[in-house]
Amino acid sequence: MPSPLLRFARRMRAQDTKAEELLWQVLRGRRFEGVKFRRQVPLAGYIADFCCFGLGLTIELDGVHHEDQSARDIARRALIEEHGYLELRFSNADVRGRLDWVLVEIGRAIDIARNQPMRTPFPRYDP
Repeated sequence: MPSPLLRFARRMRAQDTKAEELLWQVLRGRRFEGVKFRRQVPLAGYIADFCCFGLGLTIELDGVHHEDQSARDIARRALIEEHGYLELRFSNADVRGRLDWVLVEIGRAIDIARNQPMRTPFPRYDP
């Protein structure tokens, strides 16, 4: 039986925001830089909007609700990066209005991640 976090991630995949849908059309199926991304992935007790396990890269798209949870987002980033993952954050508005810039930044992060040593795997997380 899937964990509650995995069940929640599956529900989130069916409820993408417009920005998530737009970015997913570019990232899915190794369309961008030949990199495999997954969406709405449980990771260290959180759900990453997009994750490339092979490069240890996560992408978060922030809507207005993130304005009220900056301390939580900082703690989340610290945990994710503690395990060698690089986390990128973009606003939904950036994805909708400046997708070309977002893709350049993701491409730069891919270049950085490709030149990093192997990351420490996450410990199994079962709440």
